[in-house]
Amino acid sequence: MQKDEFREALVAHFGDFQKVIASDVGDWTVKGFIDMYKNIYTISVDTKVVSKIIELMLFPLILQFADKHGYRMVLCEYQNHYPDLTFIDSDGNKLALDVKSTYRTNAQTASGFTLGAFTGYFRDRTSTKNCTFPYGEYAAHYVLGVIYSRSGEITDERHVYTLDDLPRIVSVVKDFTFIVQEKWRIAGELPGSGNTKNMGSIHIINDLVQGRGPFAPYGEAIFDDYWMNYLTEDMARAIDSPVPYRNLKGYLRWRDLDSK
Repeated sequence: MQKDEFREALVAHFGDFQKVIASDVGDWTVKGFIDMYKNIYTISVDTKVVSKIIELMLFPLILQFADKHGYRMVLCEYQNHYPDLTFIDSDGNKLALDVKSTYRTNAQTASGFTLGAFTGYFRDRTSTKNCTFPYGEYAAHYVLGVIYSRSGEITDERHVYTLDDLPRIVSVVKDFTFIVQEKWRIAGELPGSGNTKNMGSIHIINDLVQGRGPFAPYGEAIFDDYWMNYLTEDMARAIDSPVPYRNLKGYLRWRDLDSK
């Protein structure tokens, strides 16, 4: 299966994803955690918790997708390894898929995704350190993204509920939008949040859905070169070098491509 066919086939499963994740009115089907005594403990809108649960809910459906389309699916062995899932077709071609989620900041924008390291395996594409297979062996690198809205209703996390209480337990997130795009199409020009060396994504939801990031007009080779040579202030200071560029406009000038 070609790259575009992989994406189209995965998009065709969005309806199945929606049925598992959301109720008929768009609320998250998850209400909390249940113990062996059937007590239900509500969850906060912690992004890491929500992301992990969404990933666990989607995994069986993604496995069905792989079986249906003849892929062998390989999971990453460790949480900090890339990618979350590797798909290998009958010819041995590998496709990377990271499952990500983020929340809306308003009707048009989202907080954004972190898209993996721009150091380490991204620069040394024959390395298997923190990478299931060498980065350079993958034919494409995809992101399955889930965008949601946080509920405005307040949940009392101190209260313990029972199964009889299910209808009145508030869903902490709702209104899900799914995307599948190659990483380079939705990558932004700046690192993601925090001090880790991770790429950040664009934030406009429609552009995420359509894959209209700043690198889309230039192609994957420009994206690769941009992020393989990108230096944070700390990285530049460590090698006694100036920061060569801070955005795509500066990169094009640095590569003498701004007039071409």
